[in-house]
Amino acid sequence: VENNIAVTGIMSTLGYLDAYSTANMPTNLIQAQRDYFGAHTYQRTDKEGSFHTKWND
Repeated sequence: VENNIAVTGIMSTLGYLDAYSTANMPTNLIQAQRDYFGAHTYQRTDKEGSFHTKWND
């Protein structure tokens, strides 16, 4: 940073490694979008099974 060297590659790698080592990734938004647009089901971390929400039209 002090020498005006781009570190975007290093930061991307760090973000990838952080996500890869996370036990529970934040994919709940993706699951909700898939359920809304394609009537897919989603899984919850507090209950077993697959769930589907009846979204308002």
